[in-house]
Parts: sequence; structure tokens; C-alpha cells
Amino acid sequence: MPQDAYHIRRLARELNTFLVGGKINRISQVDKDELTFIIYTGKSTVKLILSANASNARVCLSAVEKPPALKAPNFCMLLRKHLQGAEILSVRQHEFERIIEITLHCSSDFSECERVLRCELMGKYSNIVLTEGASILGALKTTTLESDLRRVLFAGAKYEYPAPQEKASPLDENAVRERLAPFFALREGCDKQTLGQFLFENLAGFAPSTAREAVGIFLEKQGIFTDEFTLKTEFISTLPPFLRDFCLQYPSSPCILFDSNGKAVDYFDFYVKGGRMMPSLCKAEDEFYTARETKKGFEGKKRKLESAAKAQKKKLEKHIRETREKLREADGAEENRVKGELLTANLYRVEKGMKRVEVENWYTGGDETLKIELDDTLSPAQNAQKYFKAYNKQKRAKEILEPRLKTELGEAEYLDSVLSSIALSETEEDLKEIEAELALAGLLKLPPQKKDGRKKEEIPFRAFEFGGFRIFAGRNNLQNDRLLRLAEPNDLWLHTQKYHSSHVIVATDGRKVPDEVVKFAAEVCAYYSDGRGGDKIPVDYCLKKFVKKPSKAKAGFVTYTDYKTALATPTAHEDKRKKE
Repeated sequence: MPQDAYHIRRLARELNTFLVGGKINRISQVDKDELTFIIYTGKSTVKLILSANASNARVCLSAVEKPPALKAPNFCMLLRKHLQGAEILSVRQHEFERIIEITLHCSSDFSECERVLRCELMGKYSNIVLTEGASILGALKTTTLESDLRRVLFAGAKYEYPAPQEKASPLDENAVRERLAPFFALREGCDKQTLGQFLFENLAGFAPSTAREAVGIFLEKQGIFTDEFTLKTEFISTLPPFLRDFCLQYPSSPCILFDSNGKAVDYFDFYVKGGRMMPSLCKAEDEFYTARETKKGFEGKKRKLESAAKAQKKKLEKHIRETREKLREADGAEENRVKGELLTANLYRVEKGMKRVEVENWYTGGDETLKIELDDTLSPAQNAQKYFKAYNKQKRAKEILEPRLKTELGEAEYLDSVLSSIALSETEEDLKEIEAELALAGLLKLPPQKKDGRKKEEIPFRAFEFGGFRIFAGRNNLQNDRLLRLAEPNDLWLHTQKYHSSHVIVATDGRKVPDEVVKFAAEVCAYYSDGRGGDKIPVDYCLKKFVKKPSKAKAGFVTYTDYKTALATPTAHEDKRKKE
């Protein structure tokens, strides 16, 4: 993505126009790499994001509200001390580097001064440093004297800029010509990708995508509209001034580029074929990084929840195997009882010291005999008691193990339903209640939440409208339970027959549900199930009054009667889904 000096220059210019004269009202830190400044510009209040994240380093205005850390870190407290109420004097780029400098006028009852907040947007080396004069007041990422680093970053040290890259500046036409000459001398033909990569590797300030698009714009100005072209000697004289003008005065026309799946893959401050136009570079950058962070946060949380559920299921499967093994051992209980009784009836035929005895087995109803193994150190009566003791022990074991196995199988079924809900989740919001559900079950420990006194908003159900009927689908087990509680007795309830799925409710409002509405609801139910990848999924449906939730049952578990079954093809029906 083009978080390069070219775009940073234009972004700084845009921020300078918008923020100069604004005052910092509030400072918070979202996580270890990101700060939020609330700034009153005189006309409106805006959020300025300063991020030193290795993958998402940026400085831009944002419309997204992020909760601050429960406890403000030290650097955040330092900024509050020195910058609260400060006025923004300028936002500019340092030379043609990936550094944005925010100059602030800071005043208090006893003093006033200028301080500079330097945002170094350099991938894994990104940092935010507050300085006064030449001295560092603090940094988001500090170093120590013991660290073997070229730069020292801690309070009181002299601030030094990062060492520049060994690349030519695109603003220096002579330096660009010197780099281009040997490249042109070695070949006759070229393509956009190769020349773009060469510019990226030899000129400062260009990301690979920016360099590639700049080559495309240059070639079009030369009347060349193909990817492969012949290198002309006059390019050595015409390309350097074009690159200089491209950096300094090429028209701003921000856009975001998407792939075939609708995923944002890049943003630019100039129009790119297939890009979606944006009102400003700030908005383009904010939407791009918000989508990227949302996706990363969603996938990270999904992995975390899956890991917790799978770990518990793995433990449970081990317990189930052990329980079944013990039950198999207890399966001989009845045989031990029979042997004990037959031995008791034939004590007169047994003498101490015998290792086995063969007796008539009247339990089989025929003339069959049964061989009974004996302990030659025990008396006949003691041998009989030994079999009765084994029988009683196995009987008690079965009485304990059979309910335990039933409980363990129910737990495994519940975890399968949780894993199904996680797999069917579409957004990070979908995962919030699953996270709460796992925490409630003791499978996940949630970090302490900041109490703000506001009532927690419930995440809405998936909602559809078809044929004049409102249709709702739960996102997880907790929502399925809540949906069931809110439904009226004569509403229609649906659930897949052989798969874990969302509970679906058709709000009837006392009306009879037409077959086409049942079919629609069944298709939605089949889509939000484990059977999504199949065809003709059996979906049971009945009135909600025939659905019961047993006492102390796990979230999402119900029993139902008086139902019918429909075969449905899983269909999302996004066109009928109501916006949340």
C-alpha cells in the first residue's frame, strides 16, 4: 500500500489545511501503537489517529470510534500533560521523508512554548516522538543506552532524524538521470512492472504501487498504452521532470482500489482505473485502514474463540474416550453376578485350592455349562463374594458413568454448536456474544471492561422481509435463546434437522404463513447452518408454542414437537436482508 513519502506529503498538506488553529481537547491511547486526538477546529470536532503499528502506520482523520485502553499508558499521560489544550500551528512533512511533524503552541499559567510531535511512518520502525527544541520529551517506543542502536530515543536525549535511505530524491532531476542512464543502457524493451520496480528501488518516497502507477501515467503522456514498450533515449530527459512534477503538482483525485471480491487492496491520491473516487485522501486512507484493521481484528478474534472452543472439545473428547473405556470394562457386571450366584449354589462341589470349576448354567435355559475361574488361595465362599464385589463395583460404576457420558456428549454437542456459530460469523460484532457465551461457560477469560454507566446495547438479529412477513435469524446460541423468548406462541420457528444452525423465527402477527414464505425462511435457515455447502437440507418447522427449552439446558438447546420438514437449498437472500 502506498504509505510512502509521496502520499504523506499530500496528506500533510490536507491535514494542515484542515487542522491549523485547532485545539487538542482530549488525548487517549487505544492500544500500544495507536493514539487518538480529539481536536476542536473552530467549526467541528474531529478525531485524529496517530498510529505507529508496523502494518498500519498512519496519521489521518477518522470517523471510527475506538474504545480507549482501560488504563492510560505512560506516553499517553505525558502527552496529556504537555499537549492538552495546545493549538496546532502547522502539519508538514519533513523534507521528502516518511515523517509528519505537527507543530503546537503549548501554554499554561506559568509558561508557553512550541513543541513538535514527530510521527515517523516507517513500517516496523514507526514511532511517535514528542520534542521541545532539540530535546526529546518522550517517545511511544523508547530505547536505552544499553541498546545497540544508531538512534537513542528517551527523555532528555537529543532528537535525531532517522538516517536517510541511499536513494535519489525524485525532486532532484540530475540524480534521477544518473540512476536511469545505466538502466536504459542495458536494455531496449521494458514493461511497466520492471520500470516501476526500478524506480521503487532507486528513488526515495515511492511505494512499489505508486511507482508502477506513475510509470503508467508517464507512458500514457507519451502516447504508449501497452504494458510492454520500447525504451526511448528521450525518456532519460523527459522522465525526471515528469517525476518531479508528479510529486509536487500532480492533481489530487483520491480513490480506493478493490479486488474482484470487493476487498480494498490500495488507495491513491490520483485516479487509478477501476478505483472508487473518494472526497479526500484522509477519507480514502481511513476507509482503507479501517477495513484492513476490522478484517484483521475479526480474523484474530475468530481464531481466538475457535482455539478456546477446540481446546475444550479436545479435552472433552479425551474424557469421553476414558468414560467409554470404563463403561466397556463395566459391561461384565451381569456376567460376574451370574458367576457369583452359580458358585454360591455349587459351594458343595468346590474345594479350596481349585483353580476353576465347571457348573450347569441354568440362566441359559439349556444344558450348557459355565467354566468359572477361581483364586486357589481363597475359600469357595470367598471366591463367590469376590464375584459379587466385582459385580457391585461395576454396577455402581455404570450408574455413575452412564449419566456422565450423557453429560459429556451434550457438552461436545454444545461446543460443536459454538464452533458452528463462529464459522458462520460475518463481522466482529457477530463474535461479541459468542465471546461472552464462552466466558459465561468458563472457557474464556475476558479482560476487565471499563464501566461507563451506559446500558450495553444488544447486537441485533439478522433480519429479513419477504412476502409482507418479518423473518429473524439468530447469530449464536445466546441470540437463539433471546429470539425464542421474544417470539409469540403462534410465530413460526425453524431449525435444520441434521445440522447446527441459527434459530429462525417468522413473525406471523396472527396470520397464516404462505408456503413461499416458509420456503424463504427455510432457505435462510439452511444457509446459516453447517449444511451451507450442500443442497436440499432438511429444515424442521413448527409453531413456537411447541418449542421448549429444558431447565438448565445449554444455550441454544431446545426440544420441539408437532413439526413438519421442508427440504431447502441454502440461500443468503442478501437482497431481502434489512440493513442493521
